[in-house]
Amino acid sequence: MLYDLIKRLIDIVAALILGILFLPIWIIIPLLLKLDSPGPIFYQPERVGRNGLIFGMYKFRSMKMFEINGGVVHAVEFWEHNPELYEKYKRSGWKLELDEDPRITKLGKILRQTSIDEMPQVLNVLRGEMSLVGPRAYVQPELEDARERYGPKISKLIKESLSVKPGITGPWQVSGRNEIPWNQRVAIDADYARRHSILYDLYIILKTPFAMISKW
Repeated sequence: MLYDLIKRLIDIVAALILGILFLPIWIIIPLLLKLDSPGPIFYQPERVGRNGLIFGMYKFRSMKMFEINGGVVHAVEFWEHNPELYEKYKRSGWKLELDEDPRITKLGKILRQTSIDEMPQVLNVLRGEMSLVGPRAYVQPELEDARERYGPKISKLIKESLSVKPGITGPWQVSGRNEIPWNQRVAIDADYARRHSILYDLYIILKTPFAMISKW
């Protein structure tokens, strides 16, 4: 399909340009991460990609490492030992305000507010697992929870969203991000997947820097 071919060419060229353009960030952020808190520079959480394919999404680590039962684990395992907070996280649409999320480091708050933590995803774009623009990359448990919570209607929207590759940026990121309820977010993603519009992609790309700045 012509749309898919053009989109893939844009993805490759844009990922290479971004990788070169933000080279100083690739040097500075790892140094700051090591000074801010112990742990790896990168983190690869599992995400659901196109047609349900599970892949590891590259991110700069924005969370603390925790010592549990004598071992050091990433903040994802933190939920297993804090079920009440985890339930609040789910009820809030799989999100917490940065100031109330005990997993996030001081530097991590800045990385998330500016979306700098997502820059390593250009590697996923080059690997063909993600696109520059697309729906949000969902976590499997939140999709399962959404199907139980919202029923068949949400299942249709999820299926449509997963018909295309997830993106580094996308319609929900430039339309309010975490302030949008979960069921509305997936509806926005499904609408994007149905469009197959390069012009809409370009609109989202142009709007993304302003959305990032607005978080400050």
